[in-house]
Amino acid sequence: MAETLQNLALGFSVAFQPTVLLYAFVGCLIGTLVGVLPGVGPLAGISLLLPATFGLSATTAIVLLAGIYYGAMYGGSTTSILMRIPGEAASVVTCLDGYAMTRLGRAGPALGISAFGSYIAGTVSVVALMFFAPPLARFALRFGPPEYAALLVLGLLVLGYMGSGSMIKSLAMAVLGLFSGMIGIDPMSGFFRFSYGIMELGDGIGVVPVAVGLFGIAEILATAGQETPPEVQKPR
Repeated sequence: MAETLQNLALGFSVAFQPTVLLYAFVGCLIGTLVGVLPGVGPLAGISLLLPATFGLSATTAIVLLAGIYYGAMYGGSTTSILMRIPGEAASVVTCLDGYAMTRLGRAGPALGISAFGSYIAGTVSVVALMFFAPPLARFALRFGPPEYAALLVLGLLVLGYMGSGSMIKSLAMAVLGLFSGMIGIDPMSGFFRFSYGIMELGDGIGVVPVAVGLFGIAEILATAGQETPPEVQKPR
C-alpha cells in the first residue's frame, strides 16, 4: 500500500506539469472529435494518430494517447444520443435511453449525464485499478479453460434470465452472436473459420459495424419510410 501511494504521488507530480496537462487537453479534444465519427472508435483513432507521438517524450506521448482514448470513449455517446448512431461499441446502450431523451427535447441533459457519468466512471475505475491490479493479476493467472468455459455458460444463463422478452429469442440471439464471433482466423490454430474463401472475413465481424447497422441504418431507413418526420419536442 505504501509503495502504491508513493508511486501515485510521483505520478501526480508528473501529470500536473503544464506541458503534460496541455497534451492531455489536446488528446481529449481530438479523441472527442474522433469518437463522434461512427465506426472509427478509440483504437482506430489511436492507430491513426500514433505517428504524431514519435517526436514526443514517453510521458507526453502516453498522456496524449490516453487523452485520445478517453475522449473517443465519451465522444461516441454524442451521435448515440442525438442521432441513435453509436460512435463506437461502448455507446450502443446509450442509444436506448439517450435518443429517447432527445426525442423528448432533453438532448442537453442527456449529453451532460453522459459527460458526468464518463468522468466519474473513468476516475473511479482508474483509482480502483491502481489498488486492485496486483491481486487481480495474481487471481487471473489461475484461470484456465474450465474457468473460462464456466464464465461463458454463466453469461449465457444470465442473458437468458435477464431478457425482457422471450427467453428463446434471447438465447437465439446469444447463439447468433457466438456464431458471428467465431467467424475469422482462429487465434490458436491460425485456420480460417466460416470465411467461405472470403479473405475480408479473416478479421472477423466487428462489433462497431454490426452496431451501426442495427441502430444507425435501421433508424435512417425507418425515418425515410415515414411520410412525416418523427416528432421531436423543443428543448425545455
